[in-house]
Amino acid sequence: MKIGITGATGQLGKLVVTKLKGKVAPENIVALVRTPAKAEILGVEVRKTDYTKPETLVHALQGIETLLLISSSEVGQRATQHKNVLIAARQANVNHIVYTSLLHADTSTLSLADEHRATEALLKETGIPYTILRNGWYTENYTGSIQGALAGGAFIGSAGNGKISSASRADFADAAVAVLLGEEHNGKVYELAGDDAYTLHDLAAEISRQTGKDLSYKNLPEEEYADALSGFGLPEGLAQAIAGWDVAASQGALYDDSRQLSKLIGHPTTPLAKTVKEALNANQ
Repeated sequence: MKIGITGATGQLGKLVVTKLKGKVAPENIVALVRTPAKAEILGVEVRKTDYTKPETLVHALQGIETLLLISSSEVGQRATQHKNVLIAARQANVNHIVYTSLLHADTSTLSLADEHRATEALLKETGIPYTILRNGWYTENYTGSIQGALAGGAFIGSAGNGKISSASRADFADAAVAVLLGEEHNGKVYELAGDDAYTLHDLAAEISRQTGKDLSYKNLPEEEYADALSGFGLPEGLAQAIAGWDVAASQGALYDDSRQLSKLIGHPTTPLAKTVKEALNANQ
């Protein structure tokens, strides 16, 4: 069985490929990427795949039986790009599509949800058997800011006391592998989130505990947080989007206590403390 992975050189994609190689023969894995040279280190077949060029996609998907469609990184272009892939998958006779969507995509107030809702609808219209993985937040979305927070003396955001049920990328990669290799997942929609929720106050406290430095969480109004992010060099649109996501988190958009992720992967999700430790060790 040929398993195709889109975005295979991305942070999630690389983890999925690596984990799959531990369970199936490498020759059964196909990395579908825009820049093949970046995928050579993966040790699997590589095919050039450009979401924006529909005419190339059918050829790239030939012989793929199961496709993991990892959502595009280009916010605002996702719905169109995903549509191109789904149309090509139908023409190439792909048998099963697994799509990485967003936690509670059907009701989420996150601005990201619109394109995921559109893709889910398109996926169902293809008639191809599917599984939808509604991924929650990656803990790394926050731990990536630890060094800046330590330098600035505070962890900033606009999430208030909102509970965040995040999990590590490795946990979400495990979920993708479980579904790609399982036979009981067709037609299912999984709401995937970490076992234990935390607030950004809790995150700051954990960083303080591990570093011995007194780091507090400073909650900012949305526009002030967006301005701060812009000041750090982020494009204005992205800064405003991130601030908006934090506000949505304050309203519960990143919380889920169903524990579907740990049930699917067969082990507890990665504790916050471990991901914080890994982030700190990576910067030593």
